[in-house]
Parts: sequence; C-alpha cells; structure tokens
Amino acid sequence: MAMSSGLWIAIALYFFISLAISWWASKRIAGQADYLVAGRQLGLVLVSGSLFATWFGAETIMGSGASVAEVGLSGGRADPFGYTLCLVGMAFLIAYKMRARNYMTLGDFFRERYGRLVELLAVLIMIPTSIMWAAAQLLALGEVITVVAPVEIESALLVSLVVVVLYTTLGGLLGDAINDLFHETVVVIGLLLLLVFVFVAAGGFDAGIASITPEQLRFADPEEGMLSRLDAWAVPIVGSLVAQEAISRFLGAKTPSIARNACFVAAGIYFVVGLIPVAVALIGSHLDLGLAYDDTFLPLLAKELMPPILFVFFAGALVSAILSTVDSTLLAVSALATRNILDPMVPWMSDDQRLLNARIVTALAGVAAYIIATGSDSVYELVSTASSYGTAGIAVTVVVGLWSGLGGPRAALAALVAGLTGTIVFGAVYGDAAFLLSLVLAAAAFFAVAYCERRAPLPARAR
Repeated sequence: MAMSSGLWIAIALYFFISLAISWWASKRIAGQADYLVAGRQLGLVLVSGSLFATWFGAETIMGSGASVAEVGLSGGRADPFGYTLCLVGMAFLIAYKMRARNYMTLGDFFRERYGRLVELLAVLIMIPTSIMWAAAQLLALGEVITVVAPVEIESALLVSLVVVVLYTTLGGLLGDAINDLFHETVVVIGLLLLLVFVFVAAGGFDAGIASITPEQLRFADPEEGMLSRLDAWAVPIVGSLVAQEAISRFLGAKTPSIARNACFVAAGIYFVVGLIPVAVALIGSHLDLGLAYDDTFLPLLAKELMPPILFVFFAGALVSAILSTVDSTLLAVSALATRNILDPMVPWMSDDQRLLNARIVTALAGVAAYIIATGSDSVYELVSTASSYGTAGIAVTVVVGLWSGLGGPRAALAALVAGLTGTIVFGAVYGDAAFLLSLVLAAAAFFAVAYCERRAPLPARAR
C-alpha cells in the first residue's frame, strides 16, 4: 500500500512538472507556427533531446526488454539498433533538405512536390500510424501503473490520457521539447539505477557479463528465413524514416544544419542509452525470478530487485519515457490533420482559429489513441503495426522526391496505393516479410509509372 501511495505521489509530481512547463510554453505561443514547430527557434540541445525522447519510449524499455530477455539480441534488432540507424538515415537523407524548405509538416512536402491529391492520401495514411503509436505508449503507461497500483488498466489509461492531452494541448512543440529533456533525464537515471541492481543480483559486474550466453548475442533467429530477417531490419529503419513524430522535431530547428546535426546527436544518445535495457534484459533473464516475458518484464524485474523508494523512482522514469513519446504522436496527428486537411479546406481562417483547431485535434487524437489502447494487448504489436502500416509508399515518395525530379503525381499515387495494399495483402500471405515486400512493390510502382510519365507525349500546343 505504501508503494502504491508513493508511486501515485511520484506520478503526480511528474505530471505537475510537465503541466507547469507546458503552461510556461503556452505563454510563448501566438499562432499555428509557434504551436506546431516552436516558431522554428529550437537549438541543438532541444532538438536532439526531443528526437531521442520521441524514439525512446515504451517499445525500447518494455517491449524490446521482454523480447531480448526471451530470445536475445534477435528480439532487440529494432531497439536500439534499428532505430539508431533510422536516425542516422534521417540525418543523411531528410533533415537538412526538409528544414531548408521551411515545411511545417511532412504533408507540406507532398503538396509542394506532388500536388493536393497526393498530399491528402499521404496524410490519411500517416494519421492512423501516429494514433496507433500513441495507443501503444498509453497501453504501456497503463501497464506500468497497474504493476504497483491496485487499479484497473482502463482507469490508469484514462488518467494518463487526461494529463498528456492537457500538457500537449497547452505547450505545443516548445512545451514538448522542454518536457522531453526533463523526462529523459529522469529515464536515464532510472535505467542506470536498475542496471546497478541487476549486476548486484547477478553477483557483480564480471558475473553478470559472464552469465550472458553466446546464443543470446545472435542478431538472427536460426529459425528465421532471409526475408523475415531483412524485414525485421527494414521496419524500424525505413518504416520510421518518414515518421511525422520525429520530423516535426527537426522542422522546429533554427537552421537546416541544426536539424541534421541533431539527428546525429540523437542517434548517438539513443544507441548508448538503448543498450542499458538490453543489458538489463540479457542479464536479468538468468536471475530465475520466474517473470513472464511480456511487457511487464522490466517493471516487475525492477520491483523485485530495487528498494521500494527507488522502484517508485524507476516507475516514474518509465512514465516519463512514455509521456515523451505520447506527446510527440498527438502533436503529429494535430499537425497533419489541421495543416494539411482542415486549413486548405477553410483558407480564410485566422491564425488564432488555426491554433484553436490544432489544440482541439490534439485532444481528439488522444481520445482515439485511448480507444485503440483499451482494445489492444501488446505494446510490441502496436508499435510494429504503426511502423509498417502504409509507410513503404511514404518512404519511397519522400526519399526519391527530395533527391530527384523523377516522378510526378501519378507515380506518387501509385507508390502510396501499392505500399498500403501491399502491407495488407502481403501481411495476410507472407506474414513476417510483409513490409519489405510492400516496400519493393511501392518502389516498383513508383519507377514504372514515373517512366511512363516521362514517355507520355506532350499535349499539342493550342493554336
């Protein structure tokens, strides 16, 4: 009972600090640009910290922790390795060019490069992805709370939803970025504390390292086929390369150079910090504590090994990590829905009305994520679905469109439709290799139609 009370006090404190930061940030928001991209005034520290925090959520700590404990590094290819490479890819391929063009959302790129119809289709593909990602984080947050508090997961989800919607609605990207720095500082301290206790329980540093078996260090599952292995890497690296959640962070950077460099810095931080839950899982799986290899593995491991007061701190750290990802996803949905759907439909709206719409959509996105979370069982499955749902076509059209003049609206439409349908069809037929095959299909569709576009005869000149 004392631990439950302590946890609620800790969570209440985190929530209060987050709300206070967002309230402060809200005083500096005068319009839509301030809300969605922080007036493009974020420096290297805030952008890189926010990028790291956006990626370092429930999947990294809880989902992958359980998978690594069960099957070794092959269960952690996405986190931290795949998403680290994804951030590096963003730095090389996307960040500088997109920030240099002063976009507010990824949808803006589609409108400028391919036209209004392609913009709409791309946004309608991206919005469900972000909502599913938010749902995964809310589900993880509810699971953390229910580990130590005698409440139903639905109640925990509802409380979490109300708070994160409040502070995201208030502070926009500026509030999110500052909150991310606060949250991730707490996360790193909490994970380091857990790592120390895991080594102590294993008999010391040397004994802990020695307990890791060669089988655990294999990146590939011997029972996997080659397509499945490639798909396991393609989903985090390519599928998340064009995530609005991350892109919005570097679109708020002061300069294109800061946007690109922040991706490199975030990748380095993500890799180093991401190895901590991996090490905890590899060693913790040998402690014979009888824990199930599900999303609650890491929180329950911490509960078994840490003194109550430190476990409360660790649970609060998990809450902080999850909040940092939820706020990013809700803001991503708001940006895409308002900037790329509502604004063009009602172009005469004032900037104040656009800002109000953005805040309303942020709240509605939270409600949608809550509904999905209450009907789901696994954080890992939700994140995997979010990373691969229709993003094959998005990735192809963005990378090719940024780096060449090849392909027009018809090529982009073909790639988006092929990527979306490929994910569904290949998912039913081939299962694990669905994203990789849909990526190949989307690329083939884009280049085939682009070739036809170039070969098409020019219309006759009017006389």
